[in-house]
Amino acid sequence: MDTALLFGWLILCAAQDLQQRRIANLLTLGVAALALVYLLLTGSTWWGGRAAEGGWALLLALAFTLPGYALGRMGAGDVKLMAALGLLTDPLHVLGTFIGAGATSLLWFLLMPWCWVHIGQGLRTHLRYLDPQQSRQYAFAPFVLLGMLLTVLWIH
Repeated sequence: MDTALLFGWLILCAAQDLQQRRIANLLTLGVAALALVYLLLTGSTWWGGRAAEGGWALLLALAFTLPGYALGRMGAGDVKLMAALGLLTDPLHVLGTFIGAGATSLLWFLLMPWCWVHIGQGLRTHLRYLDPQQSRQYAFAPFVLLGMLLTVLWIH
């Protein structure tokens, strides 16, 4: 059940990021606040990590995303998304998700020039924030979703 809720949340964030190029604070800060309350009340993260692991995961998420935000390569929603993920899980899942997100985004952008011409116009409209010709800042949440999926498959 924990896995289904986490992936449901990540799917909502990815869908909103793809459609609007932003993630609502309710989905990021709201979940982060709930995760922090859960962490403080139970002494563990949503996925069962110790409270200290949740703290380290939060710091790790911020260390990975704040430089990208400062350089204008990531949005504030991406930083808040990864911070919430840190409070929900543990450092291993944050690290795996970030590596998986980086690997899948690299793969996407290497294959994009060849694949883009074969994608139908309707799908291109939905993926416009992944088009390298249209945006300087890409939707990152879909890659976070894929990174988390790969991490869960790898670890579990």
